[in-house]
Amino acid sequence: MNILIYEWKNFGIEDLKDALQNMGHRYTVVTTDLIYERVSKEFDDMFDTAVEKDHFDAVFTFNYSAVISNCCNRHNIPYIGFVYDSPLVALYSYTIINPCNYIFIFDKELYNSFAKEGITTVYYCPLVANTKRLSKMIKEDAPITDLPQSLLSGNVIRPSEYYKGDISFVGSMYNEKHNLFEKLSGMSDFYKGYLDGIMASQLKVYGYNFIEDMINGPLLEELQRVAPLSPNKDGVETVQYMYAQYFIARKMANMERTSILSRLSDNFSVNVYTPNATPELPKIHNRGPVDYYNHMPYIFNHSKINLNITLRSIKSGIPLRGIDIMGAGGFLMSNFQADFYDYFTPGDDCVLFESEDDLVKKCSYYLSHDNERRQIALNGFKKVNEYHTYEKRLGEIFELIFN
Repeated sequence: MNILIYEWKNFGIEDLKDALQNMGHRYTVVTTDLIYERVSKEFDDMFDTAVEKDHFDAVFTFNYSAVISNCCNRHNIPYIGFVYDSPLVALYSYTIINPCNYIFIFDKELYNSFAKEGITTVYYCPLVANTKRLSKMIKEDAPITDLPQSLLSGNVIRPSEYYKGDISFVGSMYNEKHNLFEKLSGMSDFYKGYLDGIMASQLKVYGYNFIEDMINGPLLEELQRVAPLSPNKDGVETVQYMYAQYFIARKMANMERTSILSRLSDNFSVNVYTPNATPELPKIHNRGPVDYYNHMPYIFNHSKINLNITLRSIKSGIPLRGIDIMGAGGFLMSNFQADFYDYFTPGDDCVLFESEDDLVKKCSYYLSHDNERRQIALNGFKKVNEYHTYEKRLGEIFELIFN
């Protein structure tokens, strides 16, 4: 088959290309930020030119693009959207029902919400890893070049120490300046307290997300007063969804990750690989940003425990971080996400925690039980290697579409 791929700074594009080549398929990759437009005459013309020059059996993107869906619909070409981001407001575009669409979502609860509305162009499937590339990398020495110079200057750390640690977390702290939650600073003291109470309650609950349901009545009116929103004209997303997923979920991620990492750093050595400074966490070792392809797999493989702290907008799904950790042969310690139980056996392939107290206890246990920890990491890798590779998932997708 011949696949037309559109992308813009997507994780996984190199792994996707490797898999298609390994499977004997041809592909063309076009890199453009126009894929994020809802409507674009410039992109339409670019697409028309591409499909007139060559025959393509399908068009592929990571995540979902409304402008691509409409182009595929005009040309009667199957459109594959492989979603790894959440939230993703583009999924609520009216174009989601275009008959050309085959949209694959890694969050079962989100998938069910579409299925309940009778939408048949959306499918559920977990994310994947390129275990061949990761295994080859791990067999080699970890690179000690191109590391953050701010860490290496003055012998702050030796290059070989960059990857190693007892407990590691790779990800955003959502502590960037001028975030969306700051736009809510004009709320009255009463509603600030009310919203703080809702967030504090949600942080104590894993496996059920109720923030969006709580945004109604006077609270919604107050949010609209201080930071007015309106849905896209070509979409069905609600303002409640926008506030919950883009304003509040990110703030909660900052609160949750800060609290967890602070608690762990009181008891253990903790490395955090994140772009921004973290003065609120004086006991952690902030290693700075990490390159997804060239450095991150070594961190996962060389850390005794790798944390996954899921963004609350992911309702039940296994985040890409979790698959990447296991795919690199790392030991995964994650908060509870229901979809783990569909494909993995917690306690055998990975370990889930249900509270901060539970997390501290489990970290203490597995740091002192090396053989058990290593066996769990090996089991997790074997599951990913057998069932959750690019070749495996692409084969399933092509079987669905073309047979």
